[in-house]
Amino acid sequence: QGRRLDVLWELELGARILQPETHGLGAITALDPPAQFAAYLHALRWHAVTATDARLFQAPFRAGIELMNHQLTPLKKALELPRANLFIADDVGLGKTIEAGLVLQELLLRQQVEMVLIVAPASVCLQWRDEMQKRFGLAFEIYNRPFMARRRQERGFGVNPWTTHNRFIISYQTLRRPEYRDPLLARLGERARKSLLILDEAHTAAPASASKYAIDSRITRVVRDLAPRFDNRLFLSATPHNGHSNSFSALLELLDPQRFTRGVRPSAHALDTVMVRRLKEDLRKLGVDSFPQRKLVQLDVGTPTSPEVVLSTLLAEYTQLMRPERGRGKLVFINLQKRLLSSIEAFHRTLEVHAQSVIAGRAKTALQLSLGDTHADEEDADEYGENDEALDAAAAIEIDTASRLLKSPEGRARELLARMQQLAAANATGPDAKVDALLAWIRAHLCPAVQAGGAEGRGAQLKWSDQRVLIFTEYGDTKRYLKLLLDAAIEGTHLADERIMEFHGGMSDDQREEVQRAFNGSPAEHPVRILIATDAAREGVNLQGHCADLFHIDVPWNPARMEQRNGRIDRTLQPSPEVRCHYFYYPDRAEDIVLQKLVHKVETIQAELGSLGSVVMDRLTDVMERGIGSRTATDLEAAEASSELRTTVKEELESQRELKRLRDWAGRAPERDAEVQQLAAQYAAQAVTDAFEQMPVAPVGVQQTLEGD
Repeated sequence: QGRRLDVLWELELGARILQPETHGLGAITALDPPAQFAAYLHALRWHAVTATDARLFQAPFRAGIELMNHQLTPLKKALELPRANLFIADDVGLGKTIEAGLVLQELLLRQQVEMVLIVAPASVCLQWRDEMQKRFGLAFEIYNRPFMARRRQERGFGVNPWTTHNRFIISYQTLRRPEYRDPLLARLGERARKSLLILDEAHTAAPASASKYAIDSRITRVVRDLAPRFDNRLFLSATPHNGHSNSFSALLELLDPQRFTRGVRPSAHALDTVMVRRLKEDLRKLGVDSFPQRKLVQLDVGTPTSPEVVLSTLLAEYTQLMRPERGRGKLVFINLQKRLLSSIEAFHRTLEVHAQSVIAGRAKTALQLSLGDTHADEEDADEYGENDEALDAAAAIEIDTASRLLKSPEGRARELLARMQQLAAANATGPDAKVDALLAWIRAHLCPAVQAGGAEGRGAQLKWSDQRVLIFTEYGDTKRYLKLLLDAAIEGTHLADERIMEFHGGMSDDQREEVQRAFNGSPAEHPVRILIATDAAREGVNLQGHCADLFHIDVPWNPARMEQRNGRIDRTLQPSPEVRCHYFYYPDRAEDIVLQKLVHKVETIQAELGSLGSVVMDRLTDVMERGIGSRTATDLEAAEASSELRTTVKEELESQRELKRLRDWAGRAPERDAEVQQLAAQYAAQAVTDAFEQMPVAPVGVQQTLEGD
């Protein structure tokens, strides 16, 4: 339209001039015969295939994304394969969702895919739907109970909801249920033509076992039944290897049973064919500067007389007197310690339950009734996670049950318990040293008038800056405590009622979307400046839009959770060149020495070990779950130094990443020659030979290095 067309009028058969302004476009006298319309439709579809050459990309130019070179590598690799059986194992925050979307869009444009199923953790299903819609214009349905009810209301109870659309997102939790899975298998049949399965957090489907033959979990069995029915498969995971060779090979077999067999160590060449693996550090070394630098900020707080420090000393002595050597009773003291490290308020609530049970031996009927009132529907809990009240009630039941297994405290133990109760009750609701430090930071960066108990100031001091801050805590009790204190501290400032939002378990898709939209939206349009979140927000929510500061009110004992928290703002498209992750440190509290060591180990592991970090972090978690004692620091060192699993992962996964980097760097000679030579010397001659045999051209300097090695 709008271009001039020259024709040989005399040679146009049946040519006539239509003038729509006077004669219209004619009338529809009848529907086309099905065969004729089908021919027309197929002609349009065939004409829409704009390229079949694997070297020509279309998807990047039909997507609303900020195109980054590293995100094209998975697309290139997928198009080189006869079927897109690809494992995208990039680091957290490198944009695996966008990379998968590019592959999906390209296959759709080439008419190689019609049916698409995305399987993901429940917490990221909404994110997948939004990203596919906003970035690629692809409409996906989240398959859950409301969707089934809506389809049956619209089309009848007998309809198979899987036949009503061709693009779905379903959570692992939902897919496990036969009432959702069986209709899907009926829809797919033995093999669905032109179909694509995208498995997010694919390590969820890997069997975890150190035996020769990995024993399948429930999710593994479901995926094993599902995956072979799809023509194309994309697996996504930043941590594909759990340290066990048989589990890793079993996961690869789910992806491509022609290349991999469970129990057989995968070769480097086979892995290179189907896997894309890059870390942020790799891309920085290759000159990609679009990722923020992470700065770990330690805030020293408290004094030897701070209630948190005094309570820690009292609890340590009480634990030594009361903790049994084995049995469920040990859990009481581990939980008391964890909650004290979060807040006095959380500790106070748990201590009261323990005191009632261990001294008076009260029945737990009231607690059970409380749990019954707040416990979410089982399916809703699977989909959205438990709400704070249900989690707190469940924890109270656990403490109550375990406390009754303990002997009644006598003498010094009884005295210590009473002293802790008195001190915790007196300080449960007031600001502790961590809150004071947090308020000082808010005054310096968000609003100068903020003070404990109410804002002080006038005029410009009552206004807020455009900065935002994300605050994480593990417990609902601590979250409520923070919310009350911060509400009081900002009262009187400009739009005080709209400055704080919360994110917790049990929130629906609409509630999650509202929080994410407001926190990532323009500060000029959305007044929220502070988001208080539990670990329900540690994955599946991208919050980097206008936030570069994060506070850990408590350091999670599972270090992988801390890394997931940091990943909410340390991501691709973070506009700030630096993100700051703050945590609190009491120099006079014994437990904080161990927590400080744990925090720095997380940073070191993530920077140096890549996915191997998940293996080491699991071992660190096992140490921490025994509680913090006099030997914990030594045990952490021993767990990190263990080399058995390190060797397995290095050989089977991370060495592949290093060889990939070697090939990439070699292509940038001569400026990279020195680095290539240095890296080449680290590998066996055969491994380097295999790497360079796959290169079209190798720089002369590298060839000489190769021959020398």
